[in-house]
Amino acid sequence: MFFPPLIFLFILCFFFIWLFLLGFIHLGLIGYAFQKIGIPPDYMMSLLLFCLFGSFVNIPIKKISTTRLIEGEIVSFWGLRFRIPIYKKGYTILAINLGGAVIPVLISMYLIFHFGQYFRTIIAIAIVAFVTYRFARPMPGVGITVPIFIPPITAALVSIILTSNVPALAYISGTLGTLIGADLMNLDKIKGLQAPIVSIGGAGTFDGIFFTGILAVLLA
Repeated sequence: MFFPPLIFLFILCFFFIWLFLLGFIHLGLIGYAFQKIGIPPDYMMSLLLFCLFGSFVNIPIKKISTTRLIEGEIVSFWGLRFRIPIYKKGYTILAINLGGAVIPVLISMYLIFHFGQYFRTIIAIAIVAFVTYRFARPMPGVGITVPIFIPPITAALVSIILTSNVPALAYISGTLGTLIGADLMNLDKIKGLQAPIVSIGGAGTFDGIFFTGILAVLLA
């Protein structure tokens, strides 16, 4: 299933931000922060680019039956008019976004084993997930939405407090915390969204996850 999580203007904006940071890396201005993550700067930027283009790909994993109340027929009975409610059966496809979930999770898994501080990692992920969950809001027809700067800023602040290797923990907690707090903890709200497709890491959360890969590292 191919469709963008954001309108084309935002995708283009993210791409220019990526180009801007790539130029800074080649000038040697921010390469140190990326090296502290444990991934060479050029590789990290390539992975972020894959995330951006991978955001167009959604992998269906489940079909959920839903019902939707629609305006029914009006009938007359002994001079009185009644509106009969009608429930229309349908379904919502639950998918997982390649660029907003699959690739970031794989990067995070690699960093977790490379980072090694498992207890601090769990604490950081839990805090970011809690904050993200508090700010997450269901949007009918779209999915679960989160303010774009909440995940990366929260991840950066938590990481500064917990460890000296801030960039790595910021990326891990920002990515996994967003997916857990925004999407996984709100799966019970999918039926009420009345959306044909709900994508984990897609519309509503992709922007926060993508900025976690860029802004959280720079804030760190």
